[in-house]
Amino acid sequence: QVHLVESGGGMVQAGGSLRLSCVVTGRPINSQTMAWFRQGPGKEREFVAAWWWRGTTTYYTDSVKDRFTITRDNAKATVYLQMNNLIPEDTAVYYCAMDTEHPINFRRSYVTAAGEYDSWGQGTQVTVSS
Repeated sequence: QVHLVESGGGMVQAGGSLRLSCVVTGRPINSQTMAWFRQGPGKEREFVAAWWWRGTTTYYTDSVKDRFTITRDNAKATVYLQMNNLIPEDTAVYYCAMDTEHPINFRRSYVTAAGEYDSWGQGTQVTVSS
């Protein structure tokens, strides 16, 4: 059984940084698409960033480009989300997700769809104060 456990959330002032971690057990991550989603207060869950299962392709939602970076350490079975220059609008519960399917071609519509992911963590709260 696959388990994803996030950590690293917290409270930070605007302009600050946090690094989220997602430790995966039960399945190697080196050949899976891994992603981060978030859900802010009163909002639907939204895509943040993904690392495509093939190669080193990554994709970000526009609002976090140049501020957030997704990385992975296959040996540690851990995915990270480095978040810099945080703004209050980044306040949300952040979720790590894994997709075990292997589509041949990268599609933005695929990696950004929460329904395509098989396993989810419990989430970690990020709060950014102004």
